[in-house]
Amino acid sequence: MEEKIKNLENEIEIIKQRNAKVEADKAWEVSYFRVFLISAVIYIVAVKFLYFIGTENYFLNALVPTMGYFLSVQSLPFIKKWWIKNFIKNK
Repeated sequence: MEEKIKNLENEIEIIKQRNAKVEADKAWEVSYFRVFLISAVIYIVAVKFLYFIGTENYFLNALVPTMGYFLSVQSLPFIKKWWIKNFIKNK
C-alpha cells in the first residue's frame, strides 16, 4: 500500500513538473518580450536584405514587414477567441 502511495506521489510530481513547463511555454508564446524580439529580428533581417538589393530608404521600408508581423500578432488573440467560441458552438 505504501509503495502505491509513493508511486502516486511520484506521478503527481511528474504531472506538476509537466504543468509548470506547459505554463512557461504558454507564457512565452503570449509574452510581449517574444513579440518585440521577433519584431526586432524581422526588422534587422529586412534592413540587411533591402540594403543588399539596393533599396532606397531601407531603414524605413524595413518597417513594413515588421509592422505587418506586429499587427497580425496583436489581432490574433481576438481572432482566436472568436474562433474558439464558434468552434465550441458548432460542436
